[in-house]
Amino acid sequence: MKSYWQKVQLTTALRIALLGIITCYATIWMTPVSATPLKFSPPPPPPDRGAVGDRGGAASRSCSVGNQSVIALVPVYEQTLKQGQTEVVTVNKVWGLTVSEHPTFWFFLPYNKSQINTIEFVLKDESIKPSQTLYRTTVKAPEIPGIVSVGLPATTSPLQAGKMYHWYFKMKGICDSQQPVQREYQEYVEGWVQRVNPNPRLANSLKQATPQQRVGLYAENGIWYDALTTLAELRLAKPQDTTLATDWTNLLNSVGLEPFLK
Repeated sequence: MKSYWQKVQLTTALRIALLGIITCYATIWMTPVSATPLKFSPPPPPPDRGAVGDRGGAASRSCSVGNQSVIALVPVYEQTLKQGQTEVVTVNKVWGLTVSEHPTFWFFLPYNKSQINTIEFVLKDESIKPSQTLYRTTVKAPEIPGIVSVGLPATTSPLQAGKMYHWYFKMKGICDSQQPVQREYQEYVEGWVQRVNPNPRLANSLKQATPQQRVGLYAENGIWYDALTTLAELRLAKPQDTTLATDWTNLLNSVGLEPFLK
């Protein structure tokens, strides 16, 4: 598979596909960016069965793009849990931290606009019964395959620190747009986001850090959504910067995502 992140093709896909970015600058350590490759340090995932989801990336069952499918750009944790006295089950937890009250979510779409019927993003608070939908929106399909982002607008209720929220990204695709009766299929990914407050040392350092320093510090402290969003914004501002391009590849690769984007 060809990479969507090479030279002009990378820049074009990213510029066209980025949707609704919300700037979420934060506070991070005042340490300078080192020569060490950017790497995400994952925090311990939620205990028990919390944050079970589906990041995607498996072979698609659609009839249009072979073995690619929608992918959520978020870490995944595979955990083995006991069920009953003897049975052991393996679960995938799709989950990440943010310090933002209104974070941005990122997804990879291997489809052209003509192959997409609708895209919907939903964020829910499932800590209460019945669950409450905090945000639901229709996402504009990109013209070409690439990455799309969905930012929570400032008009929505801010995420509360310590609480987990469940998000869904659903796409309905068209198998053959030339046929009178189109066969439609659906793909979706789901995961969780949890807002945390940075500790005083981290918060104080963030105020003096540059955006590029923030990327590394978010990554070092396991704050995924802000690391990815800040780096994406830097790449939009400086599409020819090879250092940022390398950081992007290293960050995705550190959570097992880079192979899906080739």
